[in-house]
Amino acid sequence: MEQGSALRRRTLRSGTRARQIPRALVRAGCFFLASDAITTRLLGKAASVIAKIPAAELPEYGGYTAGSTLVFPGNIVDGKQTINGARGFHPSIADRIDVTLECIRRDYTGELPNKLGEVLDRYSNFFALFKDFDGYVEFFLLQDLINKDGTIRFFHPFDNFSTPVVPKTPDEYLKYLQRSRDFIRARNKRIDAQP
Repeated sequence: MEQGSALRRRTLRSGTRARQIPRALVRAGCFFLASDAITTRLLGKAASVIAKIPAAELPEYGGYTAGSTLVFPGNIVDGKQTINGARGFHPSIADRIDVTLECIRRDYTGELPNKLGEVLDRYSNFFALFKDFDGYVEFFLLQDLINKDGTIRFFHPFDNFSTPVVPKTPDEYLKYLQRSRDFIRARNKRIDAQP
């Protein structure tokens, strides 16, 4: 299946048909959408931990797949960072999709603190397309990152931005990678199952 084709056929909760989500960059209304790899192996940030793990114990990289990508608005607003830039450079996010999704959930509910609140607010028109957090999760097929109680299924322990975002031990790092890979596989299956 062509990457993004399942999403192009979906309808937003606002009633708008998402016909134009191609591979990389799109003009959709008043903003551009840019694809981004949403899972990270934290190679630079966890380099000292990774160095302690024998190469044979590191799982093989699963590659860049539809399940490991997502689109965010890519237009620059007021000369400030995009969502992709902010989630990659913010030390409390470290490019992790699970923590990013927690910030998106908090943006919909108004819950604080929200480390991406300012940047997400700049793109409020984009998030309004989905009506609410459930609509966003449903549209982008992110259900495998949500627990039954509606909380985020984190790849690494999270406690209101007070815990380290980057795994600190080899065991923590390997668990992080496994959870990330499980999510990518589950999302790939969910995307493949779309009509």
